[in-house]
Amino acid sequence: MSDFLPTGIQLSYLVAASLFIVGLKKLGSPATARQGNFLAAVGMLLAVVATLLDRQVLSYEMILVGLAVGSLIGAIAAQKVAMTAMPQMVGLLNGLGGAASALVAVAEFWRLRGTSQAIPLDANVSMLLDVFIGGVTFTGSMIAFAKLQGLISGSPVTFPLQQPINALLLVGFVVGSGYLLVSPENLPIFLAVAGISLLLGVLFVLPIGGGDMPVVISLLNSLSGLAASAAGFVVMNNMLIIAGALVGASGLILTQIMCKAMNRSLASVLFGSFGKAGVSGGSGTEDKTVHSIDPEEGAMMLGYARSVVIVPGYGMAVAQAQHSVRELADQLEKMGVEVKYAIHPVAGRMPGHMNVLLAEANVPYPQLYDMDDINPQFEQTDVALVIGANDVVNPAARSDAASPIYGMPILEVDRAKHTIVIKRGMSTGFAGVDNDLFYKDKTMMLFGSAKDVVAKLVSEVKQL
Repeated sequence: MSDFLPTGIQLSYLVAASLFIVGLKKLGSPATARQGNFLAAVGMLLAVVATLLDRQVLSYEMILVGLAVGSLIGAIAAQKVAMTAMPQMVGLLNGLGGAASALVAVAEFWRLRGTSQAIPLDANVSMLLDVFIGGVTFTGSMIAFAKLQGLISGSPVTFPLQQPINALLLVGFVVGSGYLLVSPENLPIFLAVAGISLLLGVLFVLPIGGGDMPVVISLLNSLSGLAASAAGFVVMNNMLIIAGALVGASGLILTQIMCKAMNRSLASVLFGSFGKAGVSGGSGTEDKTVHSIDPEEGAMMLGYARSVVIVPGYGMAVAQAQHSVRELADQLEKMGVEVKYAIHPVAGRMPGHMNVLLAEANVPYPQLYDMDDINPQFEQTDVALVIGANDVVNPAARSDAASPIYGMPILEVDRAKHTIVIKRGMSTGFAGVDNDLFYKDKTMMLFGSAKDVVAKLVSEVKQL
């Protein structure tokens, strides 16, 4: 029996890892995402149970206390957090994951330091990597959370000699780490490199503007996985190594997808200070005319169209208008109108934000089109209905070389025969760039909260 337990634990880890991989594959499609999430959750449950059966677990009482407290906080958060605050929630969870991994390395350092044996080189390297990645992930995620929550400015925060200071801190970490490889029991140096890691996380995210937050969230998610994998090497747990590597790899792939969607390199995202507030794309707006309509006119344009493409944005998320949007689409389809949804990869505040909201409203997945598929169809579209989107439909990204978002691929709604924009006012988007779309002759503005305006459109369409 004593020989079977370690073998059974490793076999359980193998099954759990297989479930992770299959679940991750199924997460690639919204049609199978729930099943994939369930399989991955079963795999994690199996891994946790196997770990608890490990003879190296010292205190089940403390583990149960942690599970109870964590489960209570998680359940309350899941109930209370609105969909619009989900990006902040993801950033916060990334940070807590990084902190947990770094604390594993700190605890292991403290344990090994208290023994009479020298700290092995491989364990020392693993601990240093874990402290570095986990520390950067923790404080970087906290800054990202604060930016998204509005606790600090979402604009890039820069100061003189910022990059040289970052470089000096990085050199300091490398020098301190090298010293610890020679003298691994030196506590002050270990605490110093841990502090440098925390400071680097802050300085890493501060200069990144709000327009790049989806990319930053993806990257921090990847770093949290790498930190967990490093923690697996610290405690020699195969399951933690595999799970962390999967999260790190998938997060890095998603980061690359986000960068491609913005037509920018990761280096320009991290060091370009994109999204400065108060920057205007194009000339001033004082000589431009806005064409506004009321819900009755908007309903007539939509109801008598042959094809409508709905473009959701963060304004729809803020107003929680996704269910009203689905109702409007159903009414239009009853009148013979072809309805599609155009999804920009970086719409919202995190990757997949719009997909999640529309899935919550049971919008059929086949009606969702990504940017590359829908853009060629806009010239044949009668009405493009933009609901709370701004930067992702701004023509300045295509035509104004002076604009900060120049070169970013957009949903080309300005090529449709008519465009209706639902928006509270004429304020700029999250990137702080004025939108020339609002002043075009074919664009009609419907001012108001997305939920209220869409509800009025539904009422008017029913009367047609």
